[in-house]
Amino acid sequence: MVRASAGTPPERRPSMADVAAVAGVSHQTVSRVLNSPEAVRPETRRRVESAIRQLGYVRNTAARALVTRRTRLIGVVSPGEALFGPASTTMAIEQAARLAGYATTLAMMPDVDTGSIQGVLESFRELDVEGIVVVAPVTQIALAAKELATTLPVVMVAAGLRENSSLYVVAVDQEVGARTATRHLIDLGHRDILHVAGPNDWFDARSRIVGWRDELLEAGLEAPPIITGSWAPEDGYEIGRRLVAERRLPSAIFAANDLLALGLVRAFHEAGVHVPGDVSVVGFDDIDGAGYWEPPMTTVRQPFAAVGQRAIEVLLAALEGAPSSRTLIAPELVVRGSCGPPR
Repeated sequence: MVRASAGTPPERRPSMADVAAVAGVSHQTVSRVLNSPEAVRPETRRRVESAIRQLGYVRNTAARALVTRRTRLIGVVSPGEALFGPASTTMAIEQAARLAGYATTLAMMPDVDTGSIQGVLESFRELDVEGIVVVAPVTQIALAAKELATTLPVVMVAAGLRENSSLYVVAVDQEVGARTATRHLIDLGHRDILHVAGPNDWFDARSRIVGWRDELLEAGLEAPPIITGSWAPEDGYEIGRRLVAERRLPSAIFAANDLLALGLVRAFHEAGVHVPGDVSVVGFDDIDGAGYWEPPMTTVRQPFAAVGQRAIEVLLAALEGAPSSRTLIAPELVVRGSCGPPR
């Protein structure tokens, strides 16, 4: 559409009637192409699509919402973290919503309190969102999401959330991922497998502890005391230095994320401890570049795209009255050079 110059009335946006006239079809046919293209003959559909491109037609979603009472808008609540997991999950949800024909509006909740919850609810009500997807890696956001669920259909992306069967939950199966990583080390012959865990208030961190411990116990091995850090490489580095200084290196370490693993490997390298010759290390996430570290990191890859797609599918089903459900999607072990048999 060409913009009008100053002092002249703006050019009218092309309408569905304009598209119909150019394509030589009815207004109803254009509507079917936009909403149910499979119901229109291919040659007719091509004519309509050509007219849409020629005119630069964009459908008026506000007017459509007034007629259908459907805004095709989804609210997404995110913790506002730049960390790999929450950021990747939020992006995957937006992409899946777009492919399903929905737009998203994002609300960040780095600090959770009654005021922020009410603010999110009010903004979503004003926008008339049809439903909400909540990326809830920490307990505070999960509790807030339960309040949102009293007003609108809500899908929680929260690993380890089991206590309320009335919720819609979609998540990566963090316990299975941790068990797979631990089993890989056991199969290599390791019997002394330490876990460097993430923050205690994260569902992912707690679930990975459970998976690591259960796999060790199932193999008849003792689970040593965990060491807890943040998700940052600096914590992994300091933990690695401390293990070297105190002469209590295990034969293998399962780190709760790749950045902790990176810090550990750096500390060991500085101390002359070889990975994997002296200590095998497994991470979690398969962040960008993990395969190009020295050594390349064995890690657990999270299926973020599948989580986003499934979250949108569950939300759309909830809008149609489907019962609550809990879906866990298994991650994948990626074996690289940071693990080997014990010395």
